[in-house]
Amino acid sequence: MRNLDIITQNRNRSWKFTKNILTYLFLIILSIICFIPFYIMIINATHSNVEINNGLNLLPGRYLLDNYKRMSESINIWKGFSNSLLISIVSTLLTAYFASLTAYGFAKFKFRGNKVLYWFVLSTMMVPGQLGLIGYFQLNKKLGLLDTYLPLILPAIANGNAVFWINSYIGSSISNSLIESARIDGCQELKIFNKIILPLIVPAIATISIFNFVASWNDFMRPLVLIFSPSKFTLPVLVANLRGTYTRDFGATYLGIAISVVPIMIAYVFLSRYILNGLTIGAVKE
Repeated sequence: MRNLDIITQNRNRSWKFTKNILTYLFLIILSIICFIPFYIMIINATHSNVEINNGLNLLPGRYLLDNYKRMSESINIWKGFSNSLLISIVSTLLTAYFASLTAYGFAKFKFRGNKVLYWFVLSTMMVPGQLGLIGYFQLNKKLGLLDTYLPLILPAIANGNAVFWINSYIGSSISNSLIESARIDGCQELKIFNKIILPLIVPAIATISIFNFVASWNDFMRPLVLIFSPSKFTLPVLVANLRGTYTRDFGATYLGIAISVVPIMIAYVFLSRYILNGLTIGAVKE
């Protein structure tokens, strides 16, 4: 009987080890598949149009400097880079603060119409942004905000998706007794939010901020419609304007796309820890 138990334990250990190996192998293969498009993009940025049109390239080429020269002659890539960076950072910061403030109000203040107003905010998530683009253009035209960065930044103050995400985190992870203790100590409501609540919800803010940053960085339609001056174009609009004499300059285009991806990769690297923490919403209950 004892020998049978030992054999059973050995089989369980063997199966567990095999399962772990298969899991890691699957994840490695999945990571390689996800990395392939980025690798091809970087490799193609070093090849000429002829080499790219001839087929798939797996090794670096020798046309990186030529592609960069042609790209610089066609567009001001670094001006577009700075424009996109400014818009994305300011939009992300506005979303992070005002969405947190709104979510805190919905989660911890019970007032008449709370649920109705909250569901109204959530309903804005189901409306495609392109649907109201014409009306938004006319509104900014009347306000005199066309060809400025404000129409691309100000909408970040009202972000239903961020409100929903942060509200879920606050409702499940912030204790009411903590807020009541601060009130008893004489803290004003805004001070409670800025000094106590805001530092505690950093994981949720970081998680939603990375997605907002990527969405703002990759935004193409709104800058294309609302911005007219080439000096104010964002990076996606500039990269879309890359053209050769008769056809698209693929080498320069791939290089421009590779440059545009760098900030997103950096943001993921530095905020990945917060993203993982933010995904554990609900780990703490009252």
